[in-house]
Amino acid sequence: MKNSLLIITCLLFQCIYAQPDSLFLKVKKPKYEGPQWQQKNKATFDLSEVAFVNWNSGGSNSISGLLGFETSANYSDKYFSWRNDARLRYGINKQQSRELRKTDDLIEINSSMGFKPDLESNWFYSAQLNFRTQLTNGYSYPNTDNPISRLMAPGYLFFGGGMEYGKNIEKLSFYFSPLTLKATFVLDEDLANAGAFGVTPAVYDSEGLLIRAGEQTRREVGVLVTNSYEMELVENISVKNQLSMYSDYINNFGNVDVDWRVDFDFKVNSFIRATLGSHLRYDDDVKTSIETDVEGETEEAGAKVQWKQFLGVGFAVDF
Repeated sequence: MKNSLLIITCLLFQCIYAQPDSLFLKVKKPKYEGPQWQQKNKATFDLSEVAFVNWNSGGSNSISGLLGFETSANYSDKYFSWRNDARLRYGINKQQSRELRKTDDLIEINSSMGFKPDLESNWFYSAQLNFRTQLTNGYSYPNTDNPISRLMAPGYLFFGGGMEYGKNIEKLSFYFSPLTLKATFVLDEDLANAGAFGVTPAVYDSEGLLIRAGEQTRREVGVLVTNSYEMELVENISVKNQLSMYSDYINNFGNVDVDWRVDFDFKVNSFIRATLGSHLRYDDDVKTSIETDVEGETEEAGAKVQWKQFLGVGFAVDF
């Protein structure tokens, strides 16, 4: 896995620098109108449903809903750029004869400050912050007795500085930070004692009595590379690509944590839209588990690639 990720990283660097000039043919240099703030808000609701009545092929009735909210506030002048955004996503699914299940859960905040030395440069001295966690408990269904995640368990914080390239920085951005702090929070006693999400687990004596509680934070310092690109493929169809790669200097340097999202947006009219999304993650600190021969017991199976895909039709309101 390590070698594969390094190969992918090299290919992505090559693709970024080999992007043809045709990508920028539609980009027009905006006329400078002085310092300005731009604020945008977007609320979305996606719904999918299936129902069966005497259907001879069989099937289960189900309904799914996904609520989303995004807000951004961006400042820019001749030399300085400050971009801020926050997003909230929460989705549930109810299937016949099955408990209500969570399908999506995200709170994310981003802030990026950049300064370029001259008007003709597309390079910025930049500092970036990213924070994300979730709202409600997560479970390994159908087991709903023992949560595998909670609010701030985990919570992730990235903060660092470096250089950012952006010919049109709100649409295309390539960021390299040689010094980025990654903090992982597990503010739940049971999960922290179990050593979830890479924190140091609790220590017990031979009789199972707690000697030292598990740590609730884990700090890392490493290198972070991100790339984002947004474009309109054809009229009313746009795509947004976001890639983040992080490697810790101290703990197994070269083992890359990957977070890669690709989202297609299909606009029907001012309110109706369809979305198709793919989200891939790999984090060596997030271990999986498998069942043993002893009923009710599991053992660690190492980290694995996580992948989520979403297709939905719903409403979107910009304000």
